[in-house]
Amino acid sequence: MVNSFTELLPGLPNDIALECLIRVPFEELSVAASVCKGWKTEIELPRFCQHRKAVGFAQSVMVVVQARVDPTRKPLVGKLRLRAPLVYRLTLFESKTGSWSELPSVPGFPYGVPMLCHVAGVGSELVVIGGCNPMTWKVSNSVFIYNFITNTWRCGASMPGARRLYFGCASDSNQMVYIAGGHDDNKYALRSALAYDVAKDVWIQLPDMAKRRDECKGVFHCGKFHVMGGYSTEIQGRFRKDAEAFDAVTWQWDPVQRNFLKATMCPNTSVDGGDGRLYMCHKNNVILRENAKWQVLVGLPVEVCNVATMAVWQGKLLVNGSASFGEPRNSYVMDLEDYKWAKIDAPNKFSGHIQSSCCLEI
Repeated sequence: MVNSFTELLPGLPNDIALECLIRVPFEELSVAASVCKGWKTEIELPRFCQHRKAVGFAQSVMVVVQARVDPTRKPLVGKLRLRAPLVYRLTLFESKTGSWSELPSVPGFPYGVPMLCHVAGVGSELVVIGGCNPMTWKVSNSVFIYNFITNTWRCGASMPGARRLYFGCASDSNQMVYIAGGHDDNKYALRSALAYDVAKDVWIQLPDMAKRRDECKGVFHCGKFHVMGGYSTEIQGRFRKDAEAFDAVTWQWDPVQRNFLKATMCPNTSVDGGDGRLYMCHKNNVILRENAKWQVLVGLPVEVCNVATMAVWQGKLLVNGSASFGEPRNSYVMDLEDYKWAKIDAPNKFSGHIQSSCCLEI
């Protein structure tokens, strides 16, 4: 912590002053850090956020890649309802207050975040990886990190190797972001995998997976990086049911787990529940995987049966979707103790399609 001769608050022991600082709401921490050098040093230490979590003052937030709502956006072709491409931005949802807000623009992307990018939370930072330029559709290996303590963006080291899209991505929430699979510029499915150390700004090559996996889903589950489903170049679009898991302790991929998924389907709604279970949506239901078996947990509300994304945080499950293609988007949240759904009444400007999401405790 800070030098013992530096008083955080005049006349108070530093341990008492620290108890005051850890109670500052996360959205005000950047203001607090600008008060003096001692506060800035203390607040920006990794141990500061760890202490907030340990004593119960961390705030849980969800970051979503969400389409910007444009009330003037009109269909271009009658029944086909073809429209101009959606513009996505990063929005922040705070579960306790129910408030929504928009994060500052990613550097170099004033008109929206990279299309099909991945987001991951690591400590008090948000990592935005890959995607393609929303104006040119050029695939990018860019990495951007947003620090919630300082409210600033910085550029990270670009992903090495082929420019990939539709890869699996997940974080251990503490230090590393893992990616695997996807396809290159020639639409060739990949087996390669990488890990990104956020604090060191270094990419690490991982051993290749056993199988090539395009449009796979990455989930950090039970201490391992799981890569589920996907398909090879030869069977494009025909999803598999198997999965592979990377163990960072042994630095190896576990044997391929056959029939890991319930069906041959796109596993993009799969999420880790933090309770040893996996959750995903299937045939208008939320299903869970426990002890290597899938079972139906609860039915989905009619207004979100066409699910776009799902997330779990603090014992709650959130789904965003619509009743059918082209219908308005809705969000519902369910407590994983009583399995009761409640609709989230988001302001209209935050009612757009959600492409992906991640959760952080700050």
